[in-house]
Amino acid sequence: MKYLPFIERPADLKNLSVEALEELADEIRQELVSTVSHTGGHLATNLGSVELTIALHYVFNLPADKFVWDVGHQVYPHKLLTGRRDRFSTIRQYEGLSGFSKQAESEYDCYGAGHASTSISAALGFAAARDRAKEDHKVVAIIGDGSMTGGLAFEGLNNAGSLKTDILVVLNDNHWSISKNVGALSKYLTGIMADETFNRLRDEVWELTGRFKRRDKIRETIAHIEHSLKGLLVPGMLFQKLGFRYFGPIDGHDLGLTIRTLESLKNLRGPILLHVGTKKGKGFQPAEGDPTKFHGIGKFDKVTGAPEVKKPGLPSYTNVYGDTLVELAEKDDRVVAITAAMTTGTGLVGYAEKFPDRFYDVGIAEGHAGCFASGLAAGGSRPYLTVYSTFMQRATDQVIHDMALQKLPVVIGMDRAGIVGADGPTHHGLFDLSLFASVPNVTVVAPKDGNELRSVLHYTIDNEIEGPVLIRYPRASVPVEMKTEISSIAWGEWEELTPPAPHVILAVGTMVETAREVALKLKDQGIMAQVVNARFVKPMDEAILDNIRCRAKSIITFEENQLRGGFGEAALAWLAQHGFSGKTMSFGIGDEFVNHGDRGKLLKDVGLDADSVTRSIVERLSDTGTTKIAESIVARRTEKPNVVSAKPSLGESSGG
Repeated sequence: MKYLPFIERPADLKNLSVEALEELADEIRQELVSTVSHTGGHLATNLGSVELTIALHYVFNLPADKFVWDVGHQVYPHKLLTGRRDRFSTIRQYEGLSGFSKQAESEYDCYGAGHASTSISAALGFAAARDRAKEDHKVVAIIGDGSMTGGLAFEGLNNAGSLKTDILVVLNDNHWSISKNVGALSKYLTGIMADETFNRLRDEVWELTGRFKRRDKIRETIAHIEHSLKGLLVPGMLFQKLGFRYFGPIDGHDLGLTIRTLESLKNLRGPILLHVGTKKGKGFQPAEGDPTKFHGIGKFDKVTGAPEVKKPGLPSYTNVYGDTLVELAEKDDRVVAITAAMTTGTGLVGYAEKFPDRFYDVGIAEGHAGCFASGLAAGGSRPYLTVYSTFMQRATDQVIHDMALQKLPVVIGMDRAGIVGADGPTHHGLFDLSLFASVPNVTVVAPKDGNELRSVLHYTIDNEIEGPVLIRYPRASVPVEMKTEISSIAWGEWEELTPPAPHVILAVGTMVETAREVALKLKDQGIMAQVVNARFVKPMDEAILDNIRCRAKSIITFEENQLRGGFGEAALAWLAQHGFSGKTMSFGIGDEFVNHGDRGKLLKDVGLDADSVTRSIVERLSDTGTTKIAESIVARRTEKPNVVSAKPSLGESSGG
């Protein structure tokens, strides 16, 4: 009998036996492998969390109780059990289910997350709100062991331990190996400590000792005995010291044991931490054998696990960056590479293998990574910190306080800048220009292609730079073939790619190729436009700006970034201050979050594809565009009501 088709809500699980739940776990794994093989996504972690998810839903009562998932990339089984099975094939697809927990998607997702280490702090907030409202539901934070490397997780633990409110933290440790000798003792001890009778007796003894004159000494002795016993058998003393009662580790794939343990812990008071051991990739041999590869994967063969064969093409920016960093390290032994649990994603596997003594993966700790890099730079090394743009948001203070203020030569590779696609709003890199280009002593560069990226990187080690250099590049293939030679680059200068013309397009990074295409389309309509590669966002090339100010009829900016605080706003502000009297237009992301889906479709949604930009420019230059553009935006939103889209902003200088 198949069980999954009949699970419409978590309460349906309570009608099944443990044996039936175990069969359900197998069905969920089959569904995960079948779906993710077609859509791509996070697989290994989800395969490992199946039994734990079933047990949590079996014991607790959502949506009254609250589950706060860390990162959210282990929530696929949760989605299947909470009424989203019929849409599961759309996960991470355009207008489909999100690959992470998302409040707007389901009443069973009480909190959204796509970044790590947030669950304990957020869950504590839920618990405090519950206490203030004098309610009595349960709050559970489910955090993976990788997320425990983030400092925010320990800040949450520390605060929760001091507040002493009721909260259960489930540590899903998918790297923990429960050995036979320790596992049996731990299981036995956890069973005793979680038993209702034991805990009632413990509380009664504690209350009884309060009547004695030497109660503090007696209680100290009792606590010491309990802690000493647990310290011999289990690895939880750190959590005990932070104010949590620790239980485990238990086998998270033993459904019966996990359910019994959660039932026992459900009604205990105060901060509780349950340590659960699971195996990444559980039930799918290719994923068990290579959990790193299957953590986040594209389409693959659901039988063999072989990835979908892609046609040979141009390399990715990520690979160009990683290969170039190897070149830098080969010619200068001061070069050090740092990343934050993203060795594979940032293209640094080859570097780590070749220079293991000059490579540091600091875990999910971007703030620490930034400060660590600053210390290395101050000590004479030349650190290259490589992090996704979306995660550099978490190290903003380090860029300002530790790097820029002290003018330290740290180079930051911001991978996944711009729209990234299926991972959606938590992962789009749409804020880095706005966040960092306003900081003194910072250089922000957006290379137009792989060759320029390579040139910029070589310049940073061949020359003594002052202050941090942030280099943004997309999750995409480079647009042109890579050259063997390394071209020189005029530091701080823009590049005029086409001859002067009445209309000038200042394009940043990925938008340079779009600008070229737009210029050709405009030419077909009798509008001549010059394309300028505005590769240095900070500092801007004021010499070129001053030149075009004197001759251009209109100036147009393109950027794959939020318009507010971005390149266009800064460039047009400079032009206005220096008396430019022509028309101005800025194309970028509006004051909204962009949903998930295919990158090309999302660019069209936000009006950054060549056809949309061309149409808007033509309408604007003909002085009939404002109403038409507004009508077009409304029409597109009516057609796609579920898409969170952002549109280009059009502006005109005071003299226009």
